[in-house]
Amino acid sequence: MTSGEQERLQRYLARTGLGSRRSCEKLILEGKVRVNGRVVTELGTKVSPGLDEVRCDGRPATPSDDLVYLVLNKPAGVLTSLSDPRGRPVIRDLLPPHGLPRLFPAGRLDYQTEGLILLTNDGALAYGIMHPSFEVEKEYRAKVRGCPTPADLDQLKAGIVSDGERLWATQAEIVSHAVGFAWLKLVVQQGRYHEIRRLCDAIGHPVLRLQRVRLGPIMLGSLPKGCWRRLSSRELANIRRAVRRRTTYGSGTGGGARPREDWRTG
Repeated sequence: MTSGEQERLQRYLARTGLGSRRSCEKLILEGKVRVNGRVVTELGTKVSPGLDEVRCDGRPATPSDDLVYLVLNKPAGVLTSLSDPRGRPVIRDLLPPHGLPRLFPAGRLDYQTEGLILLTNDGALAYGIMHPSFEVEKEYRAKVRGCPTPADLDQLKAGIVSDGERLWATQAEIVSHAVGFAWLKLVVQQGRYHEIRRLCDAIGHPVLRLQRVRLGPIMLGSLPKGCWRRLSSRELANIRRAVRRRTTYGSGTGGGARPREDWRTG
């Protein structure tokens, strides 16, 4: 279907993978679908793919043949944002100005944190990656001041309470160390705000440098800083499988709260 050609809303939703046309009709009748910000409950409504913005349960609904998945190695000093009123560098600056649809980061890294960011227009998959309840693993390399003891590492895995939230690492180990600092491997699942930094502060070894090297089954590998690549079909299948462990991907039932936009680790 060409951009601008209209089709019935339930057919469009079915093409996004949200379910059969009948189940998509139910989503419309239940008031879960918005077109250009307006709730639509009429089954005869038509939309123009590529022109109209369609959301289901607050998440973008895009046909699978229009979906794009990129892995980006974010440098330090770049915002995980598409724009910044203060004119600071943003991840959009690292992408070509033409040839890609509007993409959004599936989760965030803070300004000084480096590493793997997944950019996509697949709202359902991004939701599964971002929401803490889906427990998609995020692996980091953290350079910390001093050298944590075995007891410190045990504390990271046992968990801490910070600002009323319980944080913990499912894995915590020393990769290497030298005079005055050590490199840690840390794996977390929740994706809380500044999670790694808060954990390391709690054991008295603040982060000096932080890089995300893995998101679920997706590895950063040797991708240079500031560069991007497309997700392979195997990687896409694997990350979808990781999300399915907690939900039926693309079931169209919605469920769960919409993720806060400020969820980010680092």
